[in-house]
Amino acid sequence: MSELSMDDLMFRPGLMKGQRILITGGGTGLGKVMAEACVMLGAQVYIWGRRGSVIAETAKELTDAHGALAGGRCTGIACDIRVPEAIHDAMDEVWVGGALTGLVNNAAGNFISRTEDLSPKGFDAIANIVFRGSFFVTLDAGKRWLAEGKHASVVSILTTWVWNGGPFTVPSAMSKAGLNVMTQSLAVEWGNRGVRFNAIAPGPFPTEGMSARLNPGGGGMLGEADPTIPLNRNGEMRELANLAVYLLDPGSAYVNGQTIAIDGGSHLKGGGGFARLAEWGDAEWEQARNAIRATNEKDRAQRTV
Repeated sequence: MSELSMDDLMFRPGLMKGQRILITGGGTGLGKVMAEACVMLGAQVYIWGRRGSVIAETAKELTDAHGALAGGRCTGIACDIRVPEAIHDAMDEVWVGGALTGLVNNAAGNFISRTEDLSPKGFDAIANIVFRGSFFVTLDAGKRWLAEGKHASVVSILTTWVWNGGPFTVPSAMSKAGLNVMTQSLAVEWGNRGVRFNAIAPGPFPTEGMSARLNPGGGGMLGEADPTIPLNRNGEMRELANLAVYLLDPGSAYVNGQTIAIDGGSHLKGGGGFARLAEWGDAEWEQARNAIRATNEKDRAQRTV
């Protein structure tokens, strides 16, 4: 189902015509919303993900909903970004139509856990997607841009934990912090060669996947009136979509090396994390683990790579 209408976007129709955008983790949630905005503005959008059926369904949905009117199109490619060889093969497929003009590193994984309960496998499940995977996607595209002398914009989706830590989500916080440093470093290293790097640090934009692993027991942790958010509400999808479009478009050509929070000021008030889970005991953590396992099994059944 479509998340956006043209009234939600700040930009003129056709703004992104001729642009070619890749969004990892684009089948659902924030990735899908950003893909939809780009298609609505006329871009050729590629979405990657491990769940092939979900990626294909989203690509068809967005093209059918907006392609005829806007001239944009969405193409889904099943790709496991934990595997550099798979990234290279999928990027070859994308590049057949020409160089990308933009990349959104959105693919992620996360779950709440006491750090002492983490296994190496659990840590790697997050770090191999968010940290390693995003880097290798960026590197594969970057080598092509540099070799061809092309200009491009890279936007990485982070969290405000890169500034104030992420208790009970340590693998994600560490990985997102690494992408923040990548953004700052490559903004300098590749900026004078035409490739810009910026990042977005969203606050709560509740999605099904986010709720299943970060709020498995319910209880309002992701509710509409979070007292840690100065604006007293969660983010709206159109707000994130507009910021992503701005950073991808050449109209923001002088913005480079920045991580922009879109969280209603939550991180400035000390919010945006899961410190309150320090109050949980063994029973609450066991319930959360069981709920997260059930969600993971459901996702595995949909994967094709």
